[in-house]
Amino acid sequence: MIAHSGRAENVSVGIVGGGIGGLTAALSLLHRGFDVHVYEQAPMLIEVGAGVQVSPNASRVLHGLGLAAELARAGVKPLAWHQRRWDDGRTLLRSPLAEPLEAAFGSPHYQMHRADLLSALAAGVPAGRLHLGHRLTGLVDHRDRVEALFANGASAEVDVLVGADGIRSLVRRALFGPENPRFTGCVAYRGLVPAERLSELGLEVTAQVWMGPGRHFVHYFVSGGRLVNFVAVIEQDTWTRESWTDRGDPADALAAFAGWHPQVRAILEAVDETFIWALFDRTPLERWSAGRVTLLGDACHAMLPFMAQGAAQAIEDAATLASCLASAGSDLPSALHRYEILRIPRASRLQAMSTANKKRFHLADGPEQRERDAEMSAGSTDWSFGAVAWIYEHDASGVVLPPRVKQRFRNRPGTGPGIIEIWKPSGFRSSACASLSTCITRGPAAPGRQPSWPPMLPSRTFWPNAPP
Repeated sequence: MIAHSGRAENVSVGIVGGGIGGLTAALSLLHRGFDVHVYEQAPMLIEVGAGVQVSPNASRVLHGLGLAAELARAGVKPLAWHQRRWDDGRTLLRSPLAEPLEAAFGSPHYQMHRADLLSALAAGVPAGRLHLGHRLTGLVDHRDRVEALFANGASAEVDVLVGADGIRSLVRRALFGPENPRFTGCVAYRGLVPAERLSELGLEVTAQVWMGPGRHFVHYFVSGGRLVNFVAVIEQDTWTRESWTDRGDPADALAAFAGWHPQVRAILEAVDETFIWALFDRTPLERWSAGRVTLLGDACHAMLPFMAQGAAQAIEDAATLASCLASAGSDLPSALHRYEILRIPRASRLQAMSTANKKRFHLADGPEQRERDAEMSAGSTDWSFGAVAWIYEHDASGVVLPPRVKQRFRNRPGTGPGIIEIWKPSGFRSSACASLSTCITRGPAAPGRQPSWPPMLPSRTFWPNAPP
């Protein structure tokens, strides 16, 4: 057994999942003096051929963790978002990035290979704090600590446990029960092409999004400009393969974009290898935490990649979680509650916007498409400079509750532990009723006292036959 404990100023935190969100959380917490260990089920850290957009709201956090030099080395600063018509290449919207964006928001925008970002994060985690080959099989809540059980026979007792284990999160399953992710009706071919093969195209250093009927195509430079990352998204009714990702056939991807602009087809013709991914998401959660356990990243707000904010939101989660725990003193469950109040409205809004972009990107040629194009030309859509300000200016390290947030706690006769209602800005409301199947409070509030929040897990919560 690996046992960790600490005083309020040196709390032990176990993070299940060693992806971008989990490692950012580890570094954020380590920088604040926490005793942090990461448990990753894979035998090695690896990311398969996919790029990632690191927008200013995310780079602000990463720079604060001391990764500015590594991001500048491996990343690419694009000049603009360039959204284009699928057939003739006509510009629909060109939103400046690079220097204008950095001047406006104080932090740069990078395009990166996910493996480069993951490596930079992992390099910052001290030896002995990243444990590979640890697949979670169960959780036990001991009230004052949480015990994580792993398939290799190891276990770890921590003051706080964070589920950063992706869209198929086992931590989420332990907290809130089984729920299958939703296939969104889209699959994505992803891959990398050496930039030198595409030199005759004279590609700009921009993030280009080509929109057409039932599909769209994205490409941008990564790895210091040595590679071009592409994502080719097509609509598909079902996904019947066992795995969510598989090797794809470049010829199939090329055929799916028959008749598209020569630049799109030239990139696909240069591809040696591609992977095909089924795109899944989940219904937004009303809460992320129970007792000393919480969720982060895709485990709680998996979203389509159509706002380029999936990784950025996980990075934001990590920074906010660290700030909340650092200011918590000994009341760790309340810190996790504060974390979810701060994060749920923002992450849920971006989930919804990403889902809406599926339709907007894939409109068939016709009246709706022409209306969309006119709106984009007027600069009134998602990636116009003004429209993204609320995303890019955000400081995820801030832990001040929005001024109009108020919490009301009450017990209803005959309902046992009670109903907890949280009122948030813009009418965002969540309500959670404690139950044995999900969580248990410490009982009805005594006269003049608020009921305990967040509710605790059952004293034993685990599943002996967790799926692989």
